[in-house]
Formats: sequence, C-alpha cells, structure tokens
Amino acid sequence: MWSKLLKIPQFENCRVAVAGDVMLDRYWFGPTNRISPEAPVPVVHVGGIEDRPGGAANVALNLAALGVRPALFGITGRDESGQQLAALLQGRVECHFGHGEAPTITKLRVLSRNQQLIRLDLEQSFDADSFPGAALQGRLAELDVLVLSDYGKGTLRDPRSLIAAARAAGVAVLVDPKGRDFERYRGATLLTPNLGEFEAVAGSSSSDAELVERGRVLREALDIDNLLITRGERGMTLIDAGGEPLHLPAESREVYDVTGAGDTVIATLAASIAAGESPAQAAALANLAAGLVVRKLGVATVSRSELRLELHRRGIGGRGLLSESQLIEFVRESQARGERVVMTNGCFDILHAGHVSYLEEAKSLGNRLVVAVNDDDSVSRLKGSDRPVVPLTDRMSLLAGLAAVDWVVPFSEDTPQRLICAVLPDVLVKGGDYRPEDIAGADCVRDNGGHVEVLSFKSGRSTSSIIERIRSLDPS
Repeated sequence: MWSKLLKIPQFENCRVAVAGDVMLDRYWFGPTNRISPEAPVPVVHVGGIEDRPGGAANVALNLAALGVRPALFGITGRDESGQQLAALLQGRVECHFGHGEAPTITKLRVLSRNQQLIRLDLEQSFDADSFPGAALQGRLAELDVLVLSDYGKGTLRDPRSLIAAARAAGVAVLVDPKGRDFERYRGATLLTPNLGEFEAVAGSSSSDAELVERGRVLREALDIDNLLITRGERGMTLIDAGGEPLHLPAESREVYDVTGAGDTVIATLAASIAAGESPAQAAALANLAAGLVVRKLGVATVSRSELRLELHRRGIGGRGLLSESQLIEFVRESQARGERVVMTNGCFDILHAGHVSYLEEAKSLGNRLVVAVNDDDSVSRLKGSDRPVVPLTDRMSLLAGLAAVDWVVPFSEDTPQRLICAVLPDVLVKGGDYRPEDIAGADCVRDNGGHVEVLSFKSGRSTSSIIERIRSLDPS
C-alpha cells in the first residue's frame, strides 16, 4: 500500500540547488464594506502588507523549511523588490542573483476576508544572459540534486546544456516545467507537470490507463527517468521506466489556496531524492506535503515538523519507538507548537488493564505522552532474575500501539533520572504511593518550570499478581 512509503528522512546534509524564475509575492490585506462610487468594484481599506518569496525562491524556501540549506540561482532587477526578496531569504537560502535591466518580477494580490479580489503582475521578460550560469556550473560537482523551477519568465529559456552538464556530473535534475516545449527538458531525471500542462503536450486522456500510456510515451520520447503528473483533487501519478505506475490519492479535502503548491511538491521531491529515497517514496512524501500547503493562504512552506505531526496523526512515521536523540527532537518540536508533553516511566512487564487506565489518565494531563521503559537488564536488577517475562522490544511495541501513547523510549539505568533531565517534559507523572519530591527527575522538571503529578494504579491489577495466578494454574 502506498502509505507504507511514507517516512521522513534526514535532510540536513542534502545538497540541493534551485535555478529558475525568482519572484516577490506581495499581499495587501484589508476589509471591504462598500462599493466604489466610481465603478462597480469593492473598496478595500488596506490594513496589512506582507511580502513572501515566490517562484523559484519559494521552492528554495520550502527546501529550507525541511532542513536543507539550498543554493538559489536566478535573476532580479536592480530595485527595491529585488533587495526585499534577498532580505527575506537571508540566513535561510544561499542566493546567487544576476541583475538584469528589467524589474524584479512582482505579483501583488489584494485580499479581503481571505478572498483574493485581484492580482496585479509587474513583470517583463528577463534576458537570460543575466543568469549566473557560470557560478552554478562551478557548483555542480557539490550537488545531489538540481531543481529547475521554470515559470516561463525567461531565466530558463534554454536549459538543455545545464541539464546535460548536471547529469554528466552525476546530479539528479528535477524540473517543474512550463509551456508546451518539453523537448527543452530532455534528459532530466524527473519532470513534474500538472495535468493541464501534461495534456497540452501529450493529449487529453479519458481514463487513468490512457493517462499512463501517454505518460510512458512522453517519458521515453524525452529520455526522462520519471514523470510525476500532479492531478489536483485526483492526486498524483508517478510513471517510471519499469513496473506499475503509482497512483497517489489527494491528501487534502480542505483546499484553501493552491498558490505555490507545485513549489512545495518539487522541493519535497528534491529533498527526499537527495536524502537517498526512491522516486516512489519521494512522491508519497511530496503528496503529503501538498495536502498540507493547500490549507494555507498564498505561497507558503511545509516544515519537517508539520510533516511529522501529520504522520503522527495517522499513527505512522512520527510515532512510536524512538531513540533518546529522536525523542528529544520530537519533544522540542512539540513544545515549540505549544503542546504540553507528559512523561512517565516503568517496566510495563505484561501489559494489563491497570497500565492502560494509568496511561490514559496521564495523557489527559497534556497533549503528548512519552513512556520511558526499563530495558531487560534493569528490569532484572529491579524485579529479579526471572523478569522480565516480556522482552523489551515487545513491551515497547505494545505500549506504542495504545491510543494514549505517543512516543516510547528505552533506558538502561536503574532510574530514569538522566533521561528525564535530558527530555525535560512539561509534566512528569508517576503512579503509586510516591511523594512528588522523591520521584526520579522531579527536580529537573520543576526547575525547568514543569509540574510533577502522582497518579494511583488501579487496585488488584499488577504484573506480579498475574504471574502468581499463572503459576498457580501450572499443573507441574
């Protein structure tokens, strides 16, 4: 099943460059309460202005949101808009801009009550000679992936030599195409047309089977390794050199704004492929990211944290069994979102109803529940040489399967003091007759502004009593 493809790799060491048409997207926001007496149009009282990177710059910003430090190559004018675009990217994207005589491409959108009323485009076609191609050529040997973000504004008027040079250097080339001349992208690793762009070149399709057949013909004709067709509410279709096509259903039923969704798709594809994922895995994650970004207003990005949270909601990828370093990263991201993290610990040898009730009560104290579990050696030291009955991996898997539990982590010491002080949850919970001041890790949590709670186990339910009952039933 396609959902098994979903996972989030490490992106920090990925080497990705973006080349293409950079833009400044400007938004004017304000209420409208009357119609102009001069013409039958609404009057907007502008109360807010926001600038965002657009086009290829938005692709680069999406890569940065995933944890990549991308390099961006494009053309801007010698004007205030170009300076503003560079300032918005500073510290997140390594920019290499050539400066043409034409002004920086700027798109102004006027919105009222989150409804776009009009879009004004300030642009002239750039002279491609202003593109810093020599600087990009000099960086190819350092790259894993090169993204060509073509909006038809002139920056990538003829990308064939760049594609050939990148492929010769062993660099994967991903292209977000424009127009009807796909021959310009010959030899690319992956092409991502939307359905309208694809059918304008390959012809319309009356069924999925016909779409796939036309896609295969186009892929072979252009010597392209992979073709990913984005199909709006019908999801995406990936066609490669062999095997069955991969149809990915649309991930979002709450479409707010599709502006820039293609930028998020190709950025996620690029980051995933640079991290060593297969095209199918990269497409599945890009599809998930697209479903998140269309819920946002205007050009936007999707962060690694948002992808993890979405997988967490589905019970895959961002959930379950973690190492200590992974847990700390997840907890910090959760706390940064304003969520309250609860932590508890124990042996949980032979999981029973008392454990489940206790963990549900613990989860009710916050948004996320971390369970730290004694490893087998520490259980033996605490409970005796005949324990645990259930090995660590099984105990952790059972806990991770409970609805109340978000993350499970092992520890090997006799107490979880060190682990708790490293994780620093917002709430530390322990069951039984403990006094809060005697609970391991309590001082660290309180010193960090957190709270310590003591909950009671359900009486009559314990692992020891279950073991004794089993022994009493043994006829030997």
